[in-house]
Amino acid sequence: MNFRISFSRIIISCIICLMLIHSQLMSQSPLDPNAEVEVIATGIQQPEGPVWKDGLGLLFSDIKGNKIYKWTDENGKEVYLNPSDSTNGLTYDLQGRLVAGQMGLRRIVRFEEDGSQTSLANRYDGKRFSSPNDLVVKSDGSIFFTDPDFNIPPGQHKELSFNGIYRISPSGKLQLLTTLALPNGICFSPDELKLYVNDSQAHKIYVWDVVDDSTIANKKLLYTIPTFGYADGMKIDDDGNIYCTCSSAVWVVSPSGELLGKINLPANVSASNCAWGEADNKTLFITAGTSVYKVRPLVTSVGKHNSNLPDGFELLQNYPNPFNPSTNIAYTIPNDSKVIIKVYDVIGTEVAMIENSERTAGTYNVRFNAKQLASGVYYYRLLAHNYSATKKFILMK
Repeated sequence: MNFRISFSRIIISCIICLMLIHSQLMSQSPLDPNAEVEVIATGIQQPEGPVWKDGLGLLFSDIKGNKIYKWTDENGKEVYLNPSDSTNGLTYDLQGRLVAGQMGLRRIVRFEEDGSQTSLANRYDGKRFSSPNDLVVKSDGSIFFTDPDFNIPPGQHKELSFNGIYRISPSGKLQLLTTLALPNGICFSPDELKLYVNDSQAHKIYVWDVVDDSTIANKKLLYTIPTFGYADGMKIDDDGNIYCTCSSAVWVVSPSGELLGKINLPANVSASNCAWGEADNKTLFITAGTSVYKVRPLVTSVGKHNSNLPDGFELLQNYPNPFNPSTNIAYTIPNDSKVIIKVYDVIGTEVAMIENSERTAGTYNVRFNAKQLASGVYYYRLLAHNYSATKKFILMK
């Protein structure tokens, strides 16, 4: 036997196997293969931290430009705040107030309706944060954020000897959850039982169990992104898939740590963050290079029934709850059924119809936008076949 020929055949066989495995993974992708990535704004020095709010549009930071911009389909890009003290990650609290990692002042800040700014945290153990980067608000109002040590303002120095992941409780108490080499992007699983944070320079995504809503434990490596560059902002979809920006793409990873697909951007740009938005929350906005992009439609797995059929009917608690103004509602049906979901106020008056359709057996997620309703307590009720269930949720504007 010719050893060289046999060895070459083995190498070729391995390459073919790897290509087949890659093809199989891509065939499971939740990404719409016909979706087009579109540039919606450009001329930004360092875009970051996109966040959507119904009725306002998309906000995003320009770190080097020291501004926050607003984008709407009608008016395009407009200056929203100047100066911003180099905000990075942006989000909203349960009352709809903008909250940010403000690197210029090395703090987590809340922007009040009267235009003032409230510092929520700027020191740990008497020492200043390095450069609070990205953050996420939990449904109980607590804020989880990362504090790596890049982008410390010029002329200042690092005071803490580590880079941390922190939590601000609803009452304002700060706690250090854990440390990581270079923590950056952060997001919760849809049920908030898992916390995902990436280690930026190592481009690794880690996952922790959330314990008692306030601490994290059982750190595990979920996925290592196979590319050069820094892992940056992350978001999650209704099915629990993670969308992590790194190099010139958004990498889509399943909750079990499998690569499902990529959203490719121009090769010469570096993706920095992403956010869901628009009326049905299914457009992904991406900050990268000197521009902001959007892609739609993106997720095709939402609303698709699973291959493993559920054993029975079930209506799950909405997420997030309280919410403003949108929330996700999941339910399962074990057989083909007519599904109706209605919303009622506290005196039993029907105020909205969420679902009214024929569904095959499976698990579904629907999104309810309550922008037309006033703040308060409401109830949503599922009717399917001979099954009915009702749950309470709270709208806080």
